[in-house]
Amino acid sequence: MKINVLTLFPEMYSPVTTDSILGKANEKGLIEINLINIRDFSEDRHRKVDDTPFGGGCGMLMACQPIFDAMKSIGITDGSKRVLYMSPRGEILSKKLLDSLVKEDEITILAGHYEGVDQRVLDYFNMEEVSIGDYVTTGGELPSMVLIDSLSRFLPGVLGNAESVEDESVYSGLLEADQYTKPKEYMGLTVPEVLTSGNHKEIRKFELMNSLEKTAKKRPDLFRKWVKKTKIDDLTEYTKKERKNLSFFIEKLKEKDR
Repeated sequence: MKINVLTLFPEMYSPVTTDSILGKANEKGLIEINLINIRDFSEDRHRKVDDTPFGGGCGMLMACQPIFDAMKSIGITDGSKRVLYMSPRGEILSKKLLDSLVKEDEITILAGHYEGVDQRVLDYFNMEEVSIGDYVTTGGELPSMVLIDSLSRFLPGVLGNAESVEDESVYSGLLEADQYTKPKEYMGLTVPEVLTSGNHKEIRKFELMNSLEKTAKKRPDLFRKWVKKTKIDDLTEYTKKERKNLSFFIEKLKEKDR
């Protein structure tokens, strides 16, 4: 997948494009991140890219000309290609959005700055506004890195274990269960006995119960969704008695949630 990023600060992306999992994916050709410095396209002799907003207000807005020309430099001349603009007023980044993006061969991201971008830029290129949460950062660079990093996990070959995408994350519908590693005891703190028992069925049961408990406490919204869509009787990997106990456990958690 090719990801074009229009930004005023391309140097900020170096750790993302060269280090860790994304760096390796870049080396393998699984992902290509093309950084375009918007300032390079300014027609102002001081490379100015912003101006005061019509109607007044504090701060400055990124102007049309540098962005239009930067877009044209990568072959985008209309609103037919998929372009995303990182904005606190946009659609919240989610698995549904990532699922749709991963199907694309190429996407473009505009990382805005200052107080925002001239609306004509968004309208002309039919940009999708995307937010990473109900808070505001100093620019669109960090949000765009979050999008790129989370999207890369869905690309074939990027993760060593493909199951990590679904099974070991919030995408399963529940928060991840507590995890432990060696030593078994440290400073008097021990690992739950079931995890060292070797009984994989009991381990799976423990992880589900722990995950449900964590989700009900920390993300009741996710817990309610999981309970609503999940039929306990369909969990055939558990015995009838185990499903009954699980139902009882869930009812207890629901009482605490009320």
